[in-house]
Amino acid sequence: MPIPENPAVIVKMMDDFSAACRAAGLKLTHQRYKIYLELLKSSDHPTAEALHKRLLPKIPTISLDTVYRTLATFEQHGLISRVQTVESHARFEVRIEHHHHLICSVCNTVIDFQWEGFDRAALPETIAGWGAVRNKQAVIYGICNTCLQSAEQR
Repeated sequence: MPIPENPAVIVKMMDDFSAACRAAGLKLTHQRYKIYLELLKSSDHPTAEALHKRLLPKIPTISLDTVYRTLATFEQHGLISRVQTVESHARFEVRIEHHHHLICSVCNTVIDFQWEGFDRAALPETIAGWGAVRNKQAVIYGICNTCLQSAEQR
């Protein structure tokens, strides 16, 4: 999803986040606020380690463990989502709107995209009677053009 560039949009989203924390009974600490804000401003679906590195100059006392625990808490309360990748590290994003992911298996770049046809498609008959589906997400793996061109040049 595009990073919100309008400061008013970011303020509104942070206000919504603060309200969601209160509704969930979560104390809104300075660290939680900064972790969510950094994730909101990120377009690269960062790992906990990447977020930690970005936050250290702003909060020198923040530990990697705090970032991990905070992300787990946010995910548990539906404030963020984990992007499923084949990497050993989980990647995270703020849920702005429903979308899918395209992941390069060489450079691990994650790109968001819309796919209305997939979203509207009925489930295959073999699983249509399974139960109530709450969310359908596509994660597509491949090799991006940058990595393909780099491989061709070698």
